Amino acid sequence: QVQLLESGGGGVQAGGSLRLSCAPSRTGIRIDAMGWYRQVLGKQRELVAQIIIDGTTNYADSVKDRFTISRNKARNTVYLQMNNLKPEDTAVYYCNYKSSGRDLWGQGTQVTVSS
Repeated sequence: QVQLLESGGGGVQAGGSLRLSCAPSRTGIRIDAMGWYRQVLGKQRELVAQIIIDGTTNYADSVKDRFTISRNKARNTVYLQMNNLKPEDTAVYYCNYKSSGRDLWGQGTQVTVSS
């Protein structure tokens, strides 16, 4: 069973930056897309950013021009650079890999932005 290991969450003041990372516990898996979702207690999990196998990226409108998703193809690692953070970005962030029709999820990392 492959696990996704996240790192990089924490607390920051509004206007600050954080960088999230996610890597699989082993190599050799097929990855069709990698992405980041976030969830606030009591609300649905929402897509923040995604990068497809061909390099195409998609972003939620609320994070465009502030967040950047990138990857290390050799290591199957995905990153989320978050700049100009806002209090409304506060959530638990989950990495997601789509692999051969399956969804793999990280354990979640808390991001808290104070005003």
